[in-house]
Amino acid sequence: MKPLLLLSLVFLMLSCGGGGDDGPDNPPDRPRSAQDVIDDFNNLTINIGTNDLVLESLVEGVFWNFRLIVPEGATAANKRPLVLRLHGAAQANSPTAHQSTACLVEPGFEGKDVFILSPNSNGALWETQANIQQILALLDLTTSNLNVDSDKVVITGYSDGGNGSWFFAQFYSNLFAASIPMATSYDTFKNPGKINIPLYVIHGSEDDLFPLEMTQAFVEESIAAGSDITFVVADGLVHNEPCTYLDEFKEAVSWLETEVW
Repeated sequence: MKPLLLLSLVFLMLSCGGGGDDGPDNPPDRPRSAQDVIDDFNNLTINIGTNDLVLESLVEGVFWNFRLIVPEGATAANKRPLVLRLHGAAQANSPTAHQSTACLVEPGFEGKDVFILSPNSNGALWETQANIQQILALLDLTTSNLNVDSDKVVITGYSDGGNGSWFFAQFYSNLFAASIPMATSYDTFKNPGKINIPLYVIHGSEDDLFPLEMTQAFVEESIAAGSDITFVVADGLVHNEPCTYLDEFKEAVSWLETEVW
């Protein structure tokens, strides 16, 4: 991935539109550019440890809220992996949902010296255009401006976040080394085709929202299309208790280290 290429492409998508009443007497306001966003990102105070940040997007007045956890050992000579974490209940529009990293992602990667990037969905599913633009831009900004090993970027999430992890693994596979979706209902019959990166899919045997049989059928359909998927059934676990999946998630992290990175 070329530095800042994705952000420039996102800007081009947003800047395409119809004309207005601009003319000599009504000069157009200059829209925000990709460089504006880059400059604003570089002006953020980002410390080692947990940073809860707000960045104005490419659209004036529209902001991205996200958490960025920076490992102590990251240097230009020791670039570190990055974990893109997508929270669940994406449509609940919780202003602090991106801050719930103490469940699963932080303890799962404890001691691994990784960056953790956790955006807020702004009340929309991760597959919507606005969130695709947000994720592509934030991922580009972090990998281009911080000491991130761009060959070791993984995406993970639970429930809606897991569905988003499937989606980005399938349609933006060039950006990730692997995907770890949990408690998902990503319909591979509606989204057919081989996924070009490995997935480690975790699902509770007693999931009362997304029945195991349904998710297992989606997994089998994707495997039949050529995808490399490790499917793990978490015995006895239900849907609305994501933190109980920690043991299975730690096993996924071990898989990531030994078989992917």
